[in-house]
Amino acid sequence: MLLSHTGRDVILSPERLEAMTRSGGWPNCCLIDYFDAQVKARPDKTYVIAHRGDTGVRQSFTFAQFDAIVGHLAAGLAGWGITAGDIVSYQLPNCWEFLALSLACSRIGAITNPLMPILRERELTFMLGLAESKILIVPASFRGFDYRSMAQTVRRAVPTLKSIVAVGGDGNDSFEQVLLRGGACPHSEKRNPNELLQLLYTSGTTGEPKGVMHSSNTLYANVVPFAQRLKITAKDVVVCPTPLAHQLGYLYGLLMPAMTGSTVVIQDVWNAALCAQLIAECGGTFCIGATPFLADLADLPNLRDYDVSTLRMFVSGGAPIPPPLVVRAKQRLRAHVISAWGMTEVSAVTTVHLDDKDELVSGTDGVALPNTEVGVFDEQDCELPRGEVGRLKTRGASVFLGYLKRPHLYNHNAHDWFDTGDLARMNDEGYIRITGRSKDVIIRGGENIPVVEIENILYRHPAVQAVAIVAMPDPRLGERAVAYVVVKPGATIGLSQVTAFLADHKVARSYFPEQVEILSEMPMTPSGKVQKFVLREWAMKLACATASPLPPRPATKLAV
Repeated sequence: MLLSHTGRDVILSPERLEAMTRSGGWPNCCLIDYFDAQVKARPDKTYVIAHRGDTGVRQSFTFAQFDAIVGHLAAGLAGWGITAGDIVSYQLPNCWEFLALSLACSRIGAITNPLMPILRERELTFMLGLAESKILIVPASFRGFDYRSMAQTVRRAVPTLKSIVAVGGDGNDSFEQVLLRGGACPHSEKRNPNELLQLLYTSGTTGEPKGVMHSSNTLYANVVPFAQRLKITAKDVVVCPTPLAHQLGYLYGLLMPAMTGSTVVIQDVWNAALCAQLIAECGGTFCIGATPFLADLADLPNLRDYDVSTLRMFVSGGAPIPPPLVVRAKQRLRAHVISAWGMTEVSAVTTVHLDDKDELVSGTDGVALPNTEVGVFDEQDCELPRGEVGRLKTRGASVFLGYLKRPHLYNHNAHDWFDTGDLARMNDEGYIRITGRSKDVIIRGGENIPVVEIENILYRHPAVQAVAIVAMPDPRLGERAVAYVVVKPGATIGLSQVTAFLADHKVARSYFPEQVEILSEMPMTPSGKVQKFVLREWAMKLACATASPLPPRPATKLAV
């Protein structure tokens, strides 16, 4: 068994290993191998440009300069007791430290565990406890929040968590003192690309986050054909406003530039005007983000004030792009809009091609990448004819290696299909269109809201007799959450009470419902289950009846 697989229930059968080797689906190269090759090939080329929104400070590093930083970090981690197979957790916004940590972990064979900045004590305690993390790296503060204090609270609840390191802090726990002052780490022997590279949590319908495990092979099985399909080279400048702690950002803002030698430009807080400025000033050619990012950039009132003529494509994933937005964005940005469908477990499985007709770009979510298949099935697992709606499944080289310590949630061999939980139809050319979801989850701004988990917390409220949360369509974020509540006799409750209760339970703000509707009783099936399809119909009518969009919530979920 490989070192990083021990005790984690990694699922990698000999049959799959043999099949991927025979097919060439796995490139058999690690993140650090790709980076080292770029350092050797173009040491003086600009690799990273990092912009901090709060100060306006912009830092840039060549490949050679960044290699030196990565070496110090690798030595610092090793000196702090981190060895091959250990999990390194870090809750950071988009910053150069995020990129450097990821590369340093790959150099010493540690597993990266990026955590979204929106998460709070409740979520972090569970995630770090399940991962048995030894170290957590956070910003001392970000957007006015004291991450260092929160991390110390979490540390007391997680027995294995011995070290807290604060980026931008001072004293003995500062990133600069603890990790950057390590001696240079010599380039190590070649790492096995089937060892775990990434642990990334995702929330679905089960009421608790699941730790998705990927190797360099399963991740680069996506990145390599993705870059080839979209013709990404060292000449490209990748502008990454989407969170690097989200799979979309990790794949194409971190893994892809290290492989292709592209320059990557990162911003830590989403701001459409700043993104346009970065594209103009840095010569951005490729931009990535969820649907709201694309909408905000395309609809920027003063877009003409910025020369974004270098931009040749915007890749949007996380949620389907409304066709009118595709048309509008292509007209205003004068760039290709690339729709991509995927999920944390399988990366971006489908994309459109650069030369596809407008109707495919605006009306589909793309066609499968090489070494990957998609199929549409009925409830009896029979593949459906083209054009019929059914359960979307996928299989191939980029499918993950299981859920951390949860083998019962996933069973896979080389020929199994993975049920995505989405509903889709496929046209005669193999292009899919996502039509809905069979799983009970809301996607707000490209990010999942774990519906069952939030409902279970609200059931504890003394005024709540029954609660069901469903999605309400939103023109910018795709979906917002509406809580339908039946209150106990004599009780009352409203949105402010619901959000205060969730805040008291340390739930991330982006998981809060944004509207509360009171019912006398829930629509139920004869077997006693809530008819959520009825509630979704009501939510659809509610959205149509609303004269203007709901007031915008703090952009925690879209903060990078």
